[in-house]
Amino acid sequence: MTEIQEPNASKQSLFDWLGGTEKGTETIRQLVETFYDIMDSDPKAAGLRAIHQPDLTEAREKLFMFLSGWTGGPQLYIERYGHPRLRARHLPFSIGESERDQWMYCMIKAMHTLQFEESLMKHIANQLYGVADFMRNREG
Repeated sequence: MTEIQEPNASKQSLFDWLGGTEKGTETIRQLVETFYDIMDSDPKAAGLRAIHQPDLTEAREKLFMFLSGWTGGPQLYIERYGHPRLRARHLPFSIGESERDQWMYCMIKAMHTLQFEESLMKHIANQLYGVADFMRNREG
């Protein structure tokens, strides 16, 4: 994958920073696929992997659709499922600091693997950390 350029303050959304309609969609798809490949194989993410279904196909698609809209691109998740209601949808799963940190580990490793520019990676990681932390529903 070619490197993603550093965010440009004149662009309007993170989706634009990722390349807009064609490249942004492809980049998000690659990010999600890489994220789940890491989660599925890296022992550091074993706890996170354990709370997912054996088949990750649906999880991959839902995260892709969510991130598309979350970055400012097409609202694919909302069009199909309605408001994400992330916390409510994650309540059935035991999510603590460890799972949050494993999720972030996989996402940051995926961005490194895809050679995101450092400033873009930090920006995305900072934004996603807040989302991941909000998913916690237990201490520890």
